[in-house]
Amino acid sequence: MSNASPSESTDRPEFAGENRARTVKERVIEWVLFACAALSVVVTVAIVGTLLFDALDFFTRVSPVAFFTGTNWSPAIKDEFGVLPLVTNTLAVTALSALIAVPIGTASAAYLSEYASDRVRSILKPALEVLAGIPTVVYGFFALVYLTPALQAIGIPVSTFNLLSASIMVGVMIIPMVASLSEDAMSAVPDSLRQGAYGLGATKFEVTTGVVIPAAVSGIFSSFILALSRAIGETMIVVVAAGQTPRLVPNPYKSIETMTAGMVELATGDIAGGGTEYQALFAIGLTLFVITFAMNVVSNVVAARYREEYR
Repeated sequence: MSNASPSESTDRPEFAGENRARTVKERVIEWVLFACAALSVVVTVAIVGTLLFDALDFFTRVSPVAFFTGTNWSPAIKDEFGVLPLVTNTLAVTALSALIAVPIGTASAAYLSEYASDRVRSILKPALEVLAGIPTVVYGFFALVYLTPALQAIGIPVSTFNLLSASIMVGVMIIPMVASLSEDAMSAVPDSLRQGAYGLGATKFEVTTGVVIPAAVSGIFSSFILALSRAIGETMIVVVAAGQTPRLVPNPYKSIETMTAGMVELATGDIAGGGTEYQALFAIGLTLFVITFAMNVVSNVVAARYREEYR
């Protein structure tokens, strides 16, 4: 027989209602987060589906072989839709910008991770973030107004619009991405690896190049791919500084036209909606998407392989 008095039994707190309210709240939060994740997927699928639908419509009018292997791009004048010059020009800008961004960005990351004091890092990191926040049209204007005349002044025979100036500015633009992501990867390397190398008599440079960078190679390589994907899709710098002259063999000193610049030229030109020129926008966009998607797949494969090795 229980010794509890009636007053004690009636004063006992009731937790069932509170638990039910907490459960409902958690389920609401779960569904809101799921909706946000699903929205991003739906938007991505919608964009890819739109590109694919209109690109397929374009390929019913223009042969895919002629589009991907054609060496002449003149949709408005000669009705020629060979995208190969735009692709080679885009890859040329990406390659030249990589020659600038990859070594400088990696060296900056190594300095911030292994050499810089907390005070210096607190200054340089925000400076990199500011550099990343500059509008790309400003980079293009700077290349056209200041960088190109400077190159001409030191004897480099560049034209007003040229591949070299645009590539330099694209490289400068993606340096913060390479530096920031690579620095995060290097900082994530366990200190035990560093201390072990120091215990064996290694110098700081030997630790950085022989231990830290190899251990962080998956993250560093991923930063390269992401930065180059950003360079491939860059628009305003190449539109302002590189010009609109599609060349099958890019000349660093002359005007060129990339895929994004070609899309801008078509979009701002006098074209009829639903016409072949209009559909070519989506064909170029799909080509650009496939290139960047392939680069990201390669990045994931390489990162996963080396992540297993340095787990």
